[in-house]
Amino acid sequence: MNANENYNFSWDDTLMNADLISNDFYKLDQMHRGMSVFGWDSTTNDAAIDSLIKANIEWVAVIPFIDQEDETSKTVRRPIQANAEWSSRDSTFIETIKTIHKKGLHVQLKPHLWTFEGWRANLNLDSDVEWDTWFDSYEAYILYYARMAELTNAELFCIGTELKTSIKRQPKRWIALIKKVRNIYSGKLTYAANWHDEYEFIKFWNELDFIGIQAYFPLTKNKNPDLETIEKGWPKHITKLEKLYQTYKKPILFTEIGYKSDARATIKPWEWGSYLSVLSEKKSDRTQRLAYEAFFKQLWHKNWFAGAYFWQWHTYSEIGDADLNLDFSPRFKPAENTMAKWYGKLAEKE
Repeated sequence: MNANENYNFSWDDTLMNADLISNDFYKLDQMHRGMSVFGWDSTTNDAAIDSLIKANIEWVAVIPFIDQEDETSKTVRRPIQANAEWSSRDSTFIETIKTIHKKGLHVQLKPHLWTFEGWRANLNLDSDVEWDTWFDSYEAYILYYARMAELTNAELFCIGTELKTSIKRQPKRWIALIKKVRNIYSGKLTYAANWHDEYEFIKFWNELDFIGIQAYFPLTKNKNPDLETIEKGWPKHITKLEKLYQTYKKPILFTEIGYKSDARATIKPWEWGSYLSVLSEKKSDRTQRLAYEAFFKQLWHKNWFAGAYFWQWHTYSEIGDADLNLDFSPRFKPAENTMAKWYGKLAEKE
């Protein structure tokens, strides 16, 4: 088993928010101190949200899944009407958002399309008719969730995530969708574009409030990097992001960013592990923590940067899980303490 690592990290309890009352620094510096959170249960949500506040998280991405079979599916599964009644699952999301707000945190409602086979960025249909049929079914769900965002006063709504082929094939449909969402929802809008071969080609950034990027940029070529090496991986990406900001004058938000507790985490950050990774891969809480530190040092002070949502946090995780956990979660790992340090103070903008 390769899951053990000799890394002596000294956890600093003073960096955590023991009062369990949100600092709400967002009101002062407009930075999203975000996390993508899963595992909501109306019976345990209070305690789950307290754990987020303890880590100085102020924004929560609530993520309902829409699904379809594969990249060639003609519609999303279980077509829905935009004015449909709430399902039991979605009623749970509504109650969860209300509780998050009651606790003084902010919400991004971020529906994700999930394909059981393949990847949503590679949808592949045979004709304009098929593409329109697919988009009609997807649009109905987005308008349904836009209605939920308005009902719950979610402060940010994401209209899509990593749908590259549709974005390139159907730009007019997306612009029309944004207008329809604006007629339903009065909050801020974003779209979550992949870091590679997508965000540069989107035609509708001017129609949104934030440029959203799934920021799994490759940062190093070797495993077990030191902090300086990881930091050196950022400038080439930052240069492109700054050019993007200069073009559209819209703040850039990392709708996702994350690193596994894996010695290779900064080489291809987007790669998922498997349940068997604990048997074959080298666990590295050190690499994960240094990747977090490098991100904050390189980007948190940029005046065009609007913050980030780390991937991912499970409400049901226990402290003992972290010992053998190689996945993206920072919970109970050194990366959580590092995140709490940066989230727990005002951003010093350039």
